[in-house]
Amino acid sequence: MVEAVANIGVVGLAVMGSNLARNLASREGNTVAVFNRSHEKTDTLLSEHPEAEFVGTTSYEEFAAALSKPRTAIIMVQAGKGTDAVIDELTRVFEPGDIIVDGGNALFTDTIRREKDVRETGINFVGAGISGGEEGALKGPSIMPGGSAEAWETLGPILTSIAAIAEGEPCVTHVGTDGAGHFVKMIHNGIEYADMQLIAEAYDLIRRGTGKNPAEIAEIFTEWNTGELESYLIEITAEVLKQVDVKTGRPLVDVILDQAGSKGTGVWTVQNALDLGVPVSGIAEAVFARALSSKTEQRAAASELPGPSSTVAVDDPDAFIEDVRQALYASKIIAYSQGFDAIVAGAEKYNWDIKKGEIAKIWRGGCIIRARFLNRITDAYLENPGLVALVTAPFFTDVVSTAQDSWRRVVAGAAYAGIPTPAFSSSLAYYDGLRADRLPASLVQGQRDFFGAHTYKRVDVEGTFHTLWSGDRSEIESEGSSH
Repeated sequence: MVEAVANIGVVGLAVMGSNLARNLASREGNTVAVFNRSHEKTDTLLSEHPEAEFVGTTSYEEFAAALSKPRTAIIMVQAGKGTDAVIDELTRVFEPGDIIVDGGNALFTDTIRREKDVRETGINFVGAGISGGEEGALKGPSIMPGGSAEAWETLGPILTSIAAIAEGEPCVTHVGTDGAGHFVKMIHNGIEYADMQLIAEAYDLIRRGTGKNPAEIAEIFTEWNTGELESYLIEITAEVLKQVDVKTGRPLVDVILDQAGSKGTGVWTVQNALDLGVPVSGIAEAVFARALSSKTEQRAAASELPGPSSTVAVDDPDAFIEDVRQALYASKIIAYSQGFDAIVAGAEKYNWDIKKGEIAKIWRGGCIIRARFLNRITDAYLENPGLVALVTAPFFTDVVSTAQDSWRRVVAGAAYAGIPTPAFSSSLAYYDGLRADRLPASLVQGQRDFFGAHTYKRVDVEGTFHTLWSGDRSEIESEGSSH
């Protein structure tokens, strides 16, 4: 019989799971039990990393027996039916008070369902978003756990031991109950989609506008990474652009097929934002841009459609590059502002007490969207916890005020040249829509009332109204209830 010596266990030993297990084992005070449905992966991990002193197990019964109480296990398997199957096995061998943690990219509504079902057994279920990829899992990720306060008491010190450290603080916090952790991770990934698309558009504009090659543009991104745009994604962009393909000698970025993949979390962000009534247009355009890139048949058929030459007329390359930098900064702020709007709306709908400033803090290290100005987001919510939109905080208002002339020149120039900038353009349109004192939604509401009697409200009197429409003028206007 296996002795109960491990304080934490990991189920699922693919790259993310094995790296997380190694991270856990490297921290003082942790002894890690491991299990994988394919025993070969367990054996490989144990043989390649004897220093970790893993407790290898060959069945769920052995795995449970190896864990001290309250048993705590982190599941690192593919989201969906595989996760449900592992949960069923663990609930069979675990006892009330034990903790099951799903560290995969689960849809938060699935986490809500699972937490409710598992809670009925007396076992705690925690959905934990883990960001940082393979390197983060090994060296220190940003961790976004949900679940009960009871589970956090046991789990908190363990997750704190492996989380990334930013400015002396661990990048982990108890996000909220049931699905809150996976919801916030989903929004993180949505912002990531927008950020990546914005950076790609900046690269494309600089290349078309200045004629610089990828290696030269890499130097520009390296310089940007020393200032206010400092971030992990800017850093790795420079590295990608420096790479030369060994086979052809061409820049690697020119050899990579221009079809961007997606694993679904960006789509989930947009779908749920629609359900919440939150405009996340920058994130949505980033998702759609990936979809468009993969429509090869349509793109081929449309390649001869009329349009400009897709080159920007640039008189002063340095000034143009600065305009692009400013446009990128302003658009990134919009992406984060929209993302935090979605977090606020989700917290309200699902009764989560999510502290926005704490979320910004744990995104400063370990995760994909870690960036210098996350501290500014934390400061903004500390100064005004009821901030209605992040972009209205004084610091961000000042940034956009400084950047907006550049932003407008870039978007207008790209449109005139026929260069697609969906994320830049939609971010600017959102900003202008947000600051407008009156929108043409009044006409939309009139149209809705005309064809569907959906009613409308007036600017000059309280109540809900419907017009009996006739030709080019209204005959009767009456107060009523909305439909």
